[in-house]
Amino acid sequence: MKNETIVLLDFGAQYNQLIARRVREANVYCELLPWNSDIEKIKALEPKGIILTGGPASVYAPDAPLPDKAVFSLGVPVLGICYGMQSMCHVLGGKIAKAEKREYGKKDIVLKPSPLFLGPETKTTCWMSHTDQVETAPAGFVSAARTETCPNAAVMDTERRFFGVQFHPEVEHTPFGGDMLRRFLYDICGCSGDWHVGGFVKECVASLREELKGHKVLCALSGGVDSSVAAVLTHKAIGKDLTCVFLDHGLLRRDEGDQVEAVFRKDFDMELVRVNCEERFLQKLAGVREPEEKRKIIGAEFINVFEEEAKRLGRCDILIQGTIYPDVIESGGPSAQVIKSHHNVGGLPEVMDFKAVVEPLRNLFKDEVRAVGLELGIPEFLVNRQPFPGPGLAVRVIGEITAEKLRILKDADAIFRAELEENGAAKAIDQYFAVLTDMRSVGVMGDGRTYDYLLALRAVTTTDFMTADWADIPHDLLRKISNRITNEVDHINRVVYDITQKPPATIEWE
Repeated sequence: MKNETIVLLDFGAQYNQLIARRVREANVYCELLPWNSDIEKIKALEPKGIILTGGPASVYAPDAPLPDKAVFSLGVPVLGICYGMQSMCHVLGGKIAKAEKREYGKKDIVLKPSPLFLGPETKTTCWMSHTDQVETAPAGFVSAARTETCPNAAVMDTERRFFGVQFHPEVEHTPFGGDMLRRFLYDICGCSGDWHVGGFVKECVASLREELKGHKVLCALSGGVDSSVAAVLTHKAIGKDLTCVFLDHGLLRRDEGDQVEAVFRKDFDMELVRVNCEERFLQKLAGVREPEEKRKIIGAEFINVFEEEAKRLGRCDILIQGTIYPDVIESGGPSAQVIKSHHNVGGLPEVMDFKAVVEPLRNLFKDEVRAVGLELGIPEFLVNRQPFPGPGLAVRVIGEITAEKLRILKDADAIFRAELEENGAAKAIDQYFAVLTDMRSVGVMGDGRTYDYLLALRAVTTTDFMTADWADIPHDLLRKISNRITNEVDHINRVVYDITQKPPATIEWE
């Protein structure tokens, strides 16, 4: 069954994926396409509506990205957000100008009665980020909202069902944004909300069963949620014709390799090949301190080991990848035939001995993948596994990586995680982990002087991982965690807690 579809035309928005997620969260399927997508491709999707995203350009720049005027002749509703609103108004004959006063951040706004903002005139707040604004709306448009310095903070042409907002409804800083998007989707576009995870699982398994019939299939299993869900979906479709290859390179958290093996070998009775290659990876990383070099070495070696195992097994002619929709978007747009350099297994080579590459999750966002995982019965600890860097603990050990430093970090990280979870603090934190720094400091234990490692703890709260705040963990709990780590883990004599927001910091240290 074909789902109702909303098309998002992307003009380089910082929040393009967030807009798409908000639409999906409203149970409406959407696809994100480049702004200059062929009009026939857009029409082929039979969209119920179109959303024009924001972007960094000015409509008067020589190479400004502008929507094809044919978009506005499809007979479907259009919503322009930020630059999307400006580009729509420009193409339809309005005038865009530099704002007398740029608006960035939280701003007061007055919403006028309209199909987007039901009810009487309302004063509220929104999130702005613009230099240009609509000075004169096109013929047929009227103002639908205003701020102190932006008289056309929203515009509308209700007869043609064209709407534009200068603010960002997709971010949590616009409190009415979610309701506004749902009104556009349901009241204006007439969507029924037919996008559900349960339906996806049934249709995907049936599709895989048909597509993979008669083939032997190989899945590169990292232990992360994406490749895990792809593996279980495929296993439900073809059973023993699937073989999973799990490379345990020693850079996972404590006991994770054993947990992954137990889940897939015992809970799902899969054909699983576990390759224990920690020593091989440590040899490649010996003496390497620079984080980007670590990433390249790990990615390349992952490919080498996987290719060796694929050739050894020999009998498989189809490769399953856990590619998800953000990977597709970040790799230059949807393309069903391309093996990408950006995905969760570190970048497989373009030439391998497979007849085809199948990506069952390529249209799903991370939160949707997690929901599918729970629907499939994958244990919650694996489905809700926190974001974990592709190079694993290699970028949470600052400086050179050794087996001893990895042991220290794994033990300390396990204590941190266990205490947060056992004391009920973990549920309010979106990501938490320990970092073994390359710094040593003087300490005292018993009657003796020590000169050992400084360990940093990191815990953040966030809704989209684009911005993040440090988590306010109770001081008594931090004290307990620090005491346990310094008493139970050798070679750590000092623990610090990172209280830096993102930005200016990133969530990971490297």
